[in-house]
Amino acid sequence: MSHERNMKWLNNRGVMYRQDPISDRPTEDNSLYKYYENGTYECYHLFRSKAKITTYKSLKWHFLVLYYLNEEKQGLANMFRFISNKENGFVTFFISNQKLEDMIDDVFREGGEPPKNKIRKIIFKDYSGLTASEKMSIVGKLIGRSSKVDEESIYQCMLDINDLGDKITWSIVAKLLGCSTRTIQRNLNKQLKDEKELLNQQNEKIQYKQLHKI
Repeated sequence: MSHERNMKWLNNRGVMYRQDPISDRPTEDNSLYKYYENGTYECYHLFRSKAKITTYKSLKWHFLVLYYLNEEKQGLANMFRFISNKENGFVTFFISNQKLEDMIDDVFREGGEPPKNKIRKIIFKDYSGLTASEKMSIVGKLIGRSSKVDEESIYQCMLDINDLGDKITWSIVAKLLGCSTRTIQRNLNKQLKDEKELLNQQNEKIQYKQLHKI
């Protein structure tokens, strides 16, 4: 049985789990979105999508981000234990107490610096009122401004498509970048292909659970 993510527990305790870029300045900033032409690694928006944490590696990354974002460290260990409990809706797997405590110790020993993050170019603002189709249109307009098609631009499109809950296909990526599917495939590497499959699999699981109300 699937459990709804218990965000209320975090919100009632004032936990910080989102941060917009601090030092990076957007190329364009309006009421709907912020656009970073050169991209930014400073955007931390945990639990933004409905995708749950599926691996130990991802769980530890979430812990490191939460450690970085929250100045008050007291109570963080209990929060990590809460998030790692499958019944609270954040993870899809069970983790042993010993492995969890070792992970928490590692985070308190290693944490503090900004954790490695995915590059983002477009950050849609909360309550923008935009539909998924309208967001996709904006992604195509902004990402497609550059005539350069490379691994970075392809990956950015993949992230944006996934964030909108759509299935990633090379034809959609090509349309957003204003090029042919053949051009996209010439610029692919194994990592991009594997990431596409992983993102689509996570999305399919979410849609299946919503459809069958698991």
